[in-house]
Amino acid sequence: MQKRVIIIKLGTAVITGNNGRISRAIIKKVAAGIAALSRDHHVVLVSSGAVGSGKSFIKNYKGTLTERKAAAAIGNPLLIRLYQQYFATYHIPVAQALCERHHFSNRSQFLQLKDTFQAFWDNGILPVVNENDLVSNVELKFSDNDELATLLAIGFEAEALLICTSVGGFLNDGKQIIPVVEKIDQAIMGFVKTDKSSLGLGGMLSKLTFTKLATSLGIKVVICGLKDDSPFAAALNGNTGTRFLPQVSNLKARQKWLASGSITIGTIIVDKGAAKALTQRKSLLTVGIVKLSGKFSAGEIVQLTNEENEILGVAKVKLAAADISKNLSVKNVIAAHADDIVVF
Repeated sequence: MQKRVIIIKLGTAVITGNNGRISRAIIKKVAAGIAALSRDHHVVLVSSGAVGSGKSFIKNYKGTLTERKAAAAIGNPLLIRLYQQYFATYHIPVAQALCERHHFSNRSQFLQLKDTFQAFWDNGILPVVNENDLVSNVELKFSDNDELATLLAIGFEAEALLICTSVGGFLNDGKQIIPVVEKIDQAIMGFVKTDKSSLGLGGMLSKLTFTKLATSLGIKVVICGLKDDSPFAAALNGNTGTRFLPQVSNLKARQKWLASGSITIGTIIVDKGAAKALTQRKSLLTVGIVKLSGKFSAGEIVQLTNEENEILGVAKVKLAAADISKNLSVKNVIAAHADDIVVF
């Protein structure tokens, strides 16, 4: 029987000690927890901390984009070496996987990525994932590793996504951890503070945004900490952190890949008639389009919204933006086929 996939994301703050350096005690605990999980699951570890590990080597570090890229290039091998050292205790080799957005936006490249990860697992190797900061274009960067972890969870149809933070869960106004969240609604969003760790990029708003996407596609998400003796097992068993319950999703793997957003480099605004047709699993015709933005080509993924600016879904378009604009008043011209549209 095929093992289920668990994605574990570690933020910079959760693996860093008070001195600002990666804590060996925490990495040791992470290795023990993942080794236990690996008996019954395929695990992907998405780890931040490369920039934090490398920035001390940059003179007069100010945190500019170029300096962050350089710090990440220095810090990634240092971080991997630390993981290799502690996972060796459990005879688990570690592979470094540096990802870029095009690995997710191009379906064939993503399938190659999946095959490579399967080869890792078949050979008992743990993939440790981070963004390839050195070459990632600023406009096409992942917003943070919460997004990267979420795209992996969706693409691999993971059983669960564990997002580990220094606060140990999702907090209410009284700074208490909420054990279970059935649905992310306005009441839940009201607890979100927009601050973020001084060490990392992502804040709780980012985590909640990607948690909502993952749960809508049937993936259980747990925001948790690493204070328990067996933190990952405790999180999966509901004994620690905040569990966000998955919603029912009948989407196929390819549709989930589309729904993840991949790269949405444009937006198409549709009228009420087209919006209704989309919910009925019909193709999008150019006559139903009110307005579009972005310079996208045929075959690229765009966001679909209604006239009230509410997101309806995503679509892989058959026509480039310029060709759609030319045919807005022409009947029976398909802008996106029904099989290439996912409505949220």
